[in-house]
Amino acid sequence: MILTVTPNPSLDRTYELPGLTRGAVLRATADRVDPGGKGINVSRAVAAAGHRTVAVAPLGGPEGKLLARLLGEHGIEAAGVPIAGSTRVNITLVEPEGTLTKVNAAGPDISEAEAERLLDAVRTRSAGTEWIACCGSLPRGLPPEWYAELVARSHRAGTRIALDTSGAALVAALRERPDVIKPNTEELAEAVGRPLATVGDALKAAQELCELGARSVLASLGAAGQLLVEGSGAYFAGARVDAVRSNVGAGDASLAGFLAAGGTGHAALSAAVAHGAAAVQLPGSVMPAPADLDLSAVVTTSDIPMDLALTEPSP
Repeated sequence: MILTVTPNPSLDRTYELPGLTRGAVLRATADRVDPGGKGINVSRAVAAAGHRTVAVAPLGGPEGKLLARLLGEHGIEAAGVPIAGSTRVNITLVEPEGTLTKVNAAGPDISEAEAERLLDAVRTRSAGTEWIACCGSLPRGLPPEWYAELVARSHRAGTRIALDTSGAALVAALRERPDVIKPNTEELAEAVGRPLATVGDALKAAQELCELGARSVLASLGAAGQLLVEGSGAYFAGARVDAVRSNVGAGDASLAGFLAAGGTGHAALSAAVAHGAAAVQLPGSVMPAPADLDLSAVVTTSDIPMDLALTEPSP
């Protein structure tokens, strides 16, 4: 079982538009609402693969109630922690050629008591858990050290931790030695304080984060592929994608595939790439099911293409 922790979940509303004109009244040709937040997306991908998953998240207001209901409809056990504020609503506008415009709300303030109840919910629901995936930005009220505390408590309970966050929260958590971190190119560059132009640059940056405390690094490098750096060595994998429909949640799908495949080694890396490649070919933030995966399209190697350029944003 994989337990996910999403400190700042959301309802993700997507509107498909014939065009985007500022100041005009726009009429959507289609719309949908999905449970959102990086950890929630990981749970959705795990559930789509037929595995058990529990999603721990602060839920407040009618938006939180709707989010809990949607999680149940996706086959996810919701471990909601009641909060005084309301769960945020994010908006995505999709133009016909695929251009996405996103409006992400800041989210509610989390009190000290609510933050402690969130940590306690992780403790009480983590029995028998193979992995705890802690994902996303921290909402207002939670200090950068909050993830570090969660990693420390989970390790004391004997549970492996995957961490997908950025900035000060990522740096603070490194001292507690998370079992795997999953930065994208921009987050990796931010963590080491310099731009990354090639896969070789990304490899060096990932090795530096391992020296700072990460036990392994799974780095999403956009169209270039994905890089895994761990104790047994470094591996690189990529897959050809003919047409990208949406990269929303693709990195979360990759992490779900990686953890579901064991969370270590080249086979898990291949699963991560297969999940990410499938996700970008699906609409909105739809998570791939097993029928969407094509492992035969994934090429995995320990011969890292050091000079391969990183030119596109990663999911």
